[in-house]
This record gives sequence, structure tokens and C-alpha cells, in this order.
Amino acid sequence: MTPTTTPTRLQRRYAVIGTGAIGGFYGAKLQQAGFDVHFLLNRDYQWVRDRGLVVESVNGDFTLPEVNAYQQPQKMPKCDVVIVALKTTANHLLPELLPPVVKENGVVVLLQNGLGAEEEVAQIVGSDRVMGGLCFICSNKIGPGHIRHSDYGAIELGDYDESYRARGITDRMQAIAGDFDRAGITILDSEDLLASRWKKLVWNIPFNGLSVILDAKTDALIADRATRSLAEDLMQEVVNGAAAHDRAIAPEFVQEMLDKTVKMKPYLTSMKLDYDRRQPLEIEAIFGNPLKKAAKVGVRLPKIETLYQQLVFLDRRNRR
Repeated sequence: MTPTTTPTRLQRRYAVIGTGAIGGFYGAKLQQAGFDVHFLLNRDYQWVRDRGLVVESVNGDFTLPEVNAYQQPQKMPKCDVVIVALKTTANHLLPELLPPVVKENGVVVLLQNGLGAEEEVAQIVGSDRVMGGLCFICSNKIGPGHIRHSDYGAIELGDYDESYRARGITDRMQAIAGDFDRAGITILDSEDLLASRWKKLVWNIPFNGLSVILDAKTDALIADRATRSLAEDLMQEVVNGAAAHDRAIAPEFVQEMLDKTVKMKPYLTSMKLDYDRRQPLEIEAIFGNPLKKAAKVGVRLPKIETLYQQLVFLDRRNRR
């Protein structure tokens, strides 16, 4: 089914579900550019309603003293584009969060890690109303309504189709990309969302996982010969998993991810931050789902499987 093209730029109304390091940053940028943005919050609701959002960014700091803040989705207006930036560990809430907020011809854009979230959301709103976005950004929430953006910021945006068939570049991708461009957010077009998801895992699996297991920032992991070698092995297993789904990842891409990590400012991954805060880890989305998808086509990824088992143990003990 061909998706309905969203309205003209600046007429689109945006909702952000999950106003943290990712949703808060991109939503604030959209509002700063003049778009009508509505934020769903939980613990920070009262603070943000009274004081707004503060963004410290390498591209320039700014404050939004007034934002449209809500604690209940039923009180939000229907929106053309609903950005979901929750941790995937909270996706069980989406069946009650999404229906009150998405317009009949609206679209849900998942700015989340890992594999499989689009399939879950398609069961709620329909497969023709889902898009995926992969965020290449170093951003943390350092206090209520206070976001610190330290590096990068692009989003790779792709349209979802049932069973992750490649969709190419669609009209609504270009329309939403135009909005983000107006807000100073770089959009990279993905013709094949599944291929992009696997490519993002090339970095996310080794560095999110090892940062927790070894209690280390990215600079330490990439500088040590042993952990760099282990990261490369894990990356190669991701490449093997993608190949099993007919998605080829070039060796040059693996080297590019290693080189970028060398140049990256010392960084605590999102999973390590969650671990230190004793919050649930996104283990299933980032590790479990890729392992299951690979196993379905008869491919084992033993080092990723070991990392997965270690993380499950640490996560359970950490939150006990």
C-alpha cells in the first residue's frame, strides 16, 4: 500500500513520546525551527511544563522556556508524525500510548535501537504507517528537561514495509526529511530499513555490550589491543547475521566504524548509562532479536550469544 503523503512543511504537527536524550533533543530542534511539537513526559512532566527544555549542544545552546508538555496521551492532540524515542524496554506501553496521538493518516517514526520494533508497532497502527530512524548522535539527559548533545546528530530514515521489504525513497520520507532539514537535523535516506538496522548494530552490539561487561568508555575499548580485536570479531558476526538476511555489509564499513570510534570523544554508551542508573537494559532489541533472526535462518553468532548471556545476568543482578 502506498502511504498517504503527509501535509506540507510547517503544517505537520509532531508528537514526541519519550522526551529524553534523543526525543528531547530532536523535538526541541523541531520546535525551535517553528514546528508545532507536543511532548509526552513521565517523571519530568512538572519540571518541563513549568520551566521548558534546555539543550546544550556542540552546534549551539538554546532554551525553550515554554513547550507543550503532557503526562497522558489522551490529552494530546492528534499528530501527523509521532516520534517514538522511548527505550525499547518500554515498548509494551505503546498499544496504549500510540492510538490516542496518531492521526488517521499519520505516521509513527521509531527512533530506537536494535531490530524488530517496527514489526511490533505495525501490529498497533498498521504496516503502512511505520517508519524507522537510526540516530547517529552522542546525547545524554543530564537533568530534568536538560539535554547535553556532545557529538554527531544525523538520522538515517527509512520507510517500513511488511517483513522489512526494501521500500526505496518514498514521498513521505522526503517530506519529513525536509522538516528535519529546516530544523538543522541531517537526514540520511535509507532505501532498505533492514539493511540500515543491521549496519547500526555493527557498532551498537560491540560497544554497548562491552562497555557494560568491562565497565569502560569507548576510548578505552578501542585503545586496548585485546578489546579492539574482540570488538572486530563481534562486528564480523553482525556482518554474518546481515548476510544471512541477504543484506551485504562491506568490510570498509566495519573499518569506518572502528576509525570513527578512535576519533570519538570518550563516551559512555547509552547502555552503560542505563546500567549505572540501575535501569533496564535494551538487551532484547540490540542482542536478543538479532540472535533470534539469525537462528531462524540457521546461523549462529556465538560471541554475540555469549555477550547476550552475560548482559542478561548482569542486568538481573543489577536491578535486583
